[in-house]
Amino acid sequence: MEPSMGTTSRTQLILLFFFVALSFLLSFCICSDPIYLGHICPDTIPLFSSNSTYQSNLKTLLSSLSSNATFNSNNSYSNATVGQNRDTVYGLYYCTGYVTFDVCSNCVNFAAVDLPRRCRNRKISYIWYNECMLRYSYLSFFSTVSVSPSFMLYNPHNISDPTRFSKLLGDTMDEAATEASPKLERFAIKEANFTNSQTLYCMVQCSPDLSGKDCNSCLVGIIAELPSSFNGLQGGRILNPSCNIRFEMYRFFPVTASALSPTHNLLPPPPPGNGATTASPPSNRTTIPENEGNFSKKIVAIVVPIVVAGVILFSVLLYCFLIRKKKQDPSKENGLCIGGNTIEAESLQFDFSTVLTATDNFADVNKIGEGGFGEVFKGKFPNGQEIAVKRLSRYSRQGAEEFKNEVLLVAKLQHRNLVRLLGFCLEGEEKILIYEFVPNKSLDYALFNPENCVQLDWQSRYKIISGIARGLLYLHEDSRLRIIHRDLKASNILLDWEMNPQISDFGTARIFGVDQTQARTNRIIGTYGYMPPEYVIHGQFSAKSDVFSYGVIVLEIVSGKKNGSLYETDSAESLMSHAWRHWTAGTAFELIDPIMRENCSRSEIMRCIHIGLLCVQEDVADRPTMASVVLMLNSFSVTLMSPSQPAFFVRSRMDSDQSKSRSIPLSANEASISELEAR
Repeated sequence: MEPSMGTTSRTQLILLFFFVALSFLLSFCICSDPIYLGHICPDTIPLFSSNSTYQSNLKTLLSSLSSNATFNSNNSYSNATVGQNRDTVYGLYYCTGYVTFDVCSNCVNFAAVDLPRRCRNRKISYIWYNECMLRYSYLSFFSTVSVSPSFMLYNPHNISDPTRFSKLLGDTMDEAATEASPKLERFAIKEANFTNSQTLYCMVQCSPDLSGKDCNSCLVGIIAELPSSFNGLQGGRILNPSCNIRFEMYRFFPVTASALSPTHNLLPPPPPGNGATTASPPSNRTTIPENEGNFSKKIVAIVVPIVVAGVILFSVLLYCFLIRKKKQDPSKENGLCIGGNTIEAESLQFDFSTVLTATDNFADVNKIGEGGFGEVFKGKFPNGQEIAVKRLSRYSRQGAEEFKNEVLLVAKLQHRNLVRLLGFCLEGEEKILIYEFVPNKSLDYALFNPENCVQLDWQSRYKIISGIARGLLYLHEDSRLRIIHRDLKASNILLDWEMNPQISDFGTARIFGVDQTQARTNRIIGTYGYMPPEYVIHGQFSAKSDVFSYGVIVLEIVSGKKNGSLYETDSAESLMSHAWRHWTAGTAFELIDPIMRENCSRSEIMRCIHIGLLCVQEDVADRPTMASVVLMLNSFSVTLMSPSQPAFFVRSRMDSDQSKSRSIPLSANEASISELEAR
């Protein structure tokens, strides 16, 4: 008699069958979406109509690009033109120089679906992924350098010896640009030793339709931005439609993509007599002998799916175990989760004793600011790093939720135009935020103080206007999270050593979902004079709420006047109505701060007034997005729409509602609203 199979053996066979089947399924089905970096949909261009000829041509164009990416043996670049006359659509894509055929194809196919969804009915659209870039337009742009729109991404970690690093970075990038320009693929990567244990990795790439000369010109232009934009940072990238660059202190491309040895060597010489040697450059290319190639491929084909399945199965079991453990003991939560990512609180938390030492026990001489939230002190860590310590008042309306909100948001958001959070302290009733110190205080201190404002020439003011716009664009569209600030004002814009603006105070900020466009609240928190009417009256807020606040700040920067200060005069009008009156009368130049009328760019100032008025339109739909604002600031070839009467009559509307409000009168521009019942 055949021995019967035991239950354990049967179970093992079933599991083995499942394991093998899953492995083969995974080997065929595993694929990932490309890594999204950003998109821009200029809204200053008229939309095309649904079911129009242009839309049909666009669909054909995207289908053609997808087909070329999928079926051409050399699929790293392709362009296409579909249609005639005003319905013509031009489009192209190019893939990052080191990606494989399949990765390139997957990225382009994904982009062809993703971009029209993100930029609905837009005649000009751009999208960037880590693996590819795709763009289309109703205007021909082939073989033409396009340096705008552009945006930057930052690695927030600092580098040791910034001056030495900046020199190495510039030299390495220049050599990469020189190497890439004559190549057909317009792509190059370079490596350079910085220290014994640190290597700089650089990448440059142009759209392959450019000539070598134009490619070099495009790259040289953005490389020139590195010292001012990434000073002291370990990594970053600049992207525009025609070219892009990236640098990191880790290898972000496959080893086989590296074609050359390091171009520089900044390794310090070894101390004499200790027998030390400098590190050898990493291997440039991994090769497999021809007679071993087939065998190796077979091993990979068999082993990889099984290993992947095993890892997934183990991960699922581990996840279930951790979830169960967390439910059993919720007090053991060590991280703060946001946007599907966990920030380990322990890595950001400082002891209260450390804060006391850094601020000399919160000495009055170190106090640099004070507000309804509490006090701000300047401090210094033992390593010499200067810090700003925001000590929340025990009676502050920013409670535990707002405190946690700000820690989560600012720790996750990293941009040159956002204040940098170093950590926090939470002990007893103490709630403390620790920021990187910025020496020039806030914009309102520099702008509205008669003694300080003379230092703000037009060049500085224009840089501040542009920097705030880039910071907001990052919050609204380019960061991992979609953030609405909700309390943007001059006092929440800090200025660093070079007068670069940094948006601060995220205690009232809100996270939006990917497809979410607006929200509503019954608790209105913000500052009079900077809040749009739909928020004050109905409690509705969106990215366009921040756009409104930005418009007010732009008009303040241009005029040197605080919104609400005119209420103190006989005119009793807001800055917005004041600007609108001059605009319609053709006397907008009279709005400009007198201290800079003699030494300014008239065209830039008039354009900023125009943009400011567009941002403070009463109708939400009439306000531009921050992507459009950045485009309008960077490109004078973009035609601006005519503004209509701005929402400067909120005051009169709200006067009738004071019985419902538990706040102070609207005439006080800097009064922060705590709670206001929305209708």
